[in-house]
Amino acid sequence: MTSTRPLSLVTGGSSGIGFELAAQFAEHGYDVAISGRSERVFASADRLTKLGVEAYAYQGDAATFEGVEGFWEFTLSQGRPVAAAALNVGIGRGGAFVDNTLEDEFAIIAVNITGTVHMAKRVVQHMVRNGDGKILIVSSVSATTPTPFETVYGPSKAFGYSFAESIREELRGTGVSVTALLPGATNSDFHANAGMGDTKYGDNSWKNDKTEVARQGFEALMNGEDHVVGGDEATKQVVIDNRTIPEAVKAAHHAKGARPNQRR
Repeated sequence: MTSTRPLSLVTGGSSGIGFELAAQFAEHGYDVAISGRSERVFASADRLTKLGVEAYAYQGDAATFEGVEGFWEFTLSQGRPVAAAALNVGIGRGGAFVDNTLEDEFAIIAVNITGTVHMAKRVVQHMVRNGDGKILIVSSVSATTPTPFETVYGPSKAFGYSFAESIREELRGTGVSVTALLPGATNSDFHANAGMGDTKYGDNSWKNDKTEVARQGFEALMNGEDHVVGGDEATKQVVIDNRTIPEAVKAAHHAKGARPNQRR
């Protein structure tokens, strides 16, 4: 029997903010389709079903056309329109640009930019045809500052923020809303996975709680807000300050936290 609950989609839903966003959808009565690169995605889907909904897991590489398209087709195979989508998947790589491999830099672009555009194209066209839908694009506070020692990551997230704002305006009046979520530093595995364990950002003890960040993002999405900064008041103030602080000053500040071998 096909579920009568609305269907949501979360890319990168195996862990971190992505899983917490999926949990928000589940807690508010949505079935959830989640994607992930590793087999962990199946265990995460099992956890979501304990919240009383259907959860559908897809293992695929978001850096590839096949991985993105495969997840979209898998989601459609559930036989229902997609009512809400969180385009969350994202990767980073710490270290100096001069040292990192070109393959690492291209991987960031493939996931954070190409993959986001690919999935957004499918979701937007689907929702506009249906005249209804909500889209959350997960950017970052890093979108508001230069990010030395995360040299490609920050610009990729700036793309995501601008992309979300652009689509939002285009879709005005269609019944489809777009919201950008800009998390600050969050207590997930992101920086560890980015090879930044020896930096200030590698220390999770001072970061925002991922569950609260996801809650803020979900609430903003449901309310049709333009964007929301995910985190505490200090994090929100950083984004306000970044509107007026010179780029060189912001770059120097970010470098202190992201430079390798500087963890305190």
